[in-house]
Amino acid sequence: MPSPRTHRHRRLGGTLALALALLAATGGTGVAVPGTAAADTAAADTAAVDTAAPGAAARVTGASVTPAGLREVMFVGNNWDGTADVIESRGDFRRIGRVNVVPDREERLREIYLNPVKLAFFLGVRSGPGEGHDQFVDDMYSTPDGSAMVVSRPSFADVVSIDLRTGRINWRFPVAGYRSDHMAVSPDGTRVAVSASTANTVHVLDIVTGRQVGSFKTGDKPHENVFTSDGLLWNMSIGEVTTALDAPWLDWTKGDRRITVVDARTFETVRVIDMRTRLDAFGRADLSDAVRPVAFTPDEKKLYFQVSFLTGFLEYDIEADRITRAKYLPGSPATDPDRTTWVNDSRHHGLSMSPDGAKLCVAGTMDDYATVVDRATLQEGPLVEVSKPYWATVSGDGRSCVVSESGADRVTAIDFATGRRVATVDVGDHPQRIRLARVPADWTGPAGS
Repeated sequence: MPSPRTHRHRRLGGTLALALALLAATGGTGVAVPGTAAADTAAADTAAVDTAAPGAAARVTGASVTPAGLREVMFVGNNWDGTADVIESRGDFRRIGRVNVVPDREERLREIYLNPVKLAFFLGVRSGPGEGHDQFVDDMYSTPDGSAMVVSRPSFADVVSIDLRTGRINWRFPVAGYRSDHMAVSPDGTRVAVSASTANTVHVLDIVTGRQVGSFKTGDKPHENVFTSDGLLWNMSIGEVTTALDAPWLDWTKGDRRITVVDARTFETVRVIDMRTRLDAFGRADLSDAVRPVAFTPDEKKLYFQVSFLTGFLEYDIEADRITRAKYLPGSPATDPDRTTWVNDSRHHGLSMSPDGAKLCVAGTMDDYATVVDRATLQEGPLVEVSKPYWATVSGDGRSCVVSESGADRVTAIDFATGRRVATVDVGDHPQRIRLARVPADWTGPAGS
């Protein structure tokens, strides 16, 4: 079993300094490139794709039914080596196949190295959120017919659709700005939302053709996206998380952090939630208001969320518009108390909920554990030792929480009922996002892989 990696410092280093110097030398100023320009570029790059996909939703739950001819799986994004492992969605979670999500790597790198502004941001991503590595895959979903994997690639500032049979790119959408981030798929599986983190924009794309159907503006550094069943799309902006200005009194330097809620059809803003005022009212003015991973209850009346630097999570009553409870989890005595060593301000990063809403699963990133918490009592179960867990999701049968061990290149499943580890499978370099998906029933990998 691979040994956990040592957590590395993320202070601004020489690579980022070089990137900023290059940017200054070229006179680059605007980070927020208009979304329409990116859409025009994407339209030119988009290849013709059959749009007659079945109506089965790509967003699946523990109670979902997989259409005939398809197989429910999990996609695991290996951020640093540019691959995605496809594993069983339940049982032993064994690996089925692997997809190269950067088949155009050389072409993209040539394009970047010939453009000083793009190069500056590329090196900035490597030195900052990439912890010294390029970020080749952040998030992934399958198309409704299971024929393609749609991937956001932060270092290449784009979203691509990869044919699962051939391994070739169907379409490519360059996002506004210089980095793509978290995605979300609509309940009917036909659209995918992606955060363009340096442009404070979310693009919503047709998942089959890659054409933009809408976009909206957010706070600083849009991060997680979630579609809800009432026709809304939620985005959480986290502000600046790669600087060393992490002392509580320097919180003001982190930027405009807020939740933006839009109509998922018109993309008009219907609500903006500033957790700063809600945290202050709750008596926790000392906490960051950068909302990280979230989990909604099945009735979507309550939101559970993590924030930067916190060991634990908070409960937010959506209708009452107030924070109602907080759960504080133990920190590891082995964790460096220096906040600047915590990866992208994430003390804990990863939160999911069992399909019945009874249990929450928490990834204690910098404390090297994951745990299941009873939602009624907020009592945690065993602290399961895992290495730098960076995401938590739910297995296809709804029985397990599945976490990515980014520090040990593996995925671990934890039983919601017992809170105990039930399976571990090795994957690629630095797994982060894990998503339920569907592929053809006979699929074992792209041709020639």
